[in-house]
Amino acid sequence: MSKAIDFRPIILAGGSGTRFWPRSRRARAKQVLALDGERTMIQRTVDRLQPLAERDDFWVITNDLLSPTICGQLDVVPEEQIVCEPAARNTAPAAGLAAFLIEKTNPDAVLGIFPADHVISDEAAFLAVLEHAIKIAAAGENMVVLGVTPTRPETGYGYIETGSALDDGSLRVRRFTEKPNQERAEEFVAAGNYHWNSGIFVWSARTLANAIREHLSETAPILQEIAGAYGTPEFRSVFERLYPQCENISVDYAVLEPRSAKGEHHSNLYCLPANFGWNDLGSWAALYDHQLEQANLADKHENVTESAGSLPLDAHGNYVYSPKKFVALVGVKDLVVVETDDAILITTRHHSQDVGKIVKQLAANGREELI
Repeated sequence: MSKAIDFRPIILAGGSGTRFWPRSRRARAKQVLALDGERTMIQRTVDRLQPLAERDDFWVITNDLLSPTICGQLDVVPEEQIVCEPAARNTAPAAGLAAFLIEKTNPDAVLGIFPADHVISDEAAFLAVLEHAIKIAAAGENMVVLGVTPTRPETGYGYIETGSALDDGSLRVRRFTEKPNQERAEEFVAAGNYHWNSGIFVWSARTLANAIREHLSETAPILQEIAGAYGTPEFRSVFERLYPQCENISVDYAVLEPRSAKGEHHSNLYCLPANFGWNDLGSWAALYDHQLEQANLADKHENVTESAGSLPLDAHGNYVYSPKKFVALVGVKDLVVVETDDAILITTRHHSQDVGKIVKQLAANGREELI
């Protein structure tokens, strides 16, 4: 990649990771857990981007509950560039704030928006695709999304419908589609021109800031005023007063969907399809599948156990996390069992997407100590 391109990774790390309860809590969410090895999810995210960026180029958008842990885990990121949202407002205000902050000093800087908690197995392939995306974004008012070639009719991901191909291998984007039902997911995969939306976006600071101005006209001046106060003694008070007034909306809904409505030849939206071992680890079942694919911790009956020893008898396809205890599995199938010091989760892999409902119910019952 040309050194003339100023690349700034923006790590979005404000989520609560409720589907990984009871390991994930408000102050220790999924992104600061080591779910797939010794390094935490956010550490691995920063690690894989370091070949393309200097330490002073990284920004992290998170919250006050997670900030102390993240600062402790990310000694390569300047503490003043770990920005704590005073209220959760989804990805559009978070990414937009980064754009307005960086636009002040270099509007041509290329921003990569990265979730803090995804897994990428083939990092060399990922970096090659990302370098290509950075070059496209630097060449004009272009928006680039990394699309993952689907391997199955997955209903848990959003999809990107692509149109005509360009000479450089990129594809024009026709539209973004939210998570489909099983029938539609099968149609998408059969069509051959749909890709999973990885949630990784690349564009210049100016391009994203202008898109926020166009599509979120009430939120844009708020973000601009907050960015204007950055680096002053008033920043925190301005941030806390104004940021909750931003619209609570994802960057997909706020920017990408209305931009795609302009048509594939007028939107400047491009998709780079790739296979780099991407997994958003959206549930305990997804973690089980990933560890099975990586041959991590699985026995010959496809039980995945993280424990102080295990013994399966006529047990198949279970995921168990109980790191301090010996685990015996007898005559059970497709269970998810997760033990922490103060809670035990027992569900099935099929229902693991519903674990977040437990967190909502605990909150409704006033069990704050468990969330």
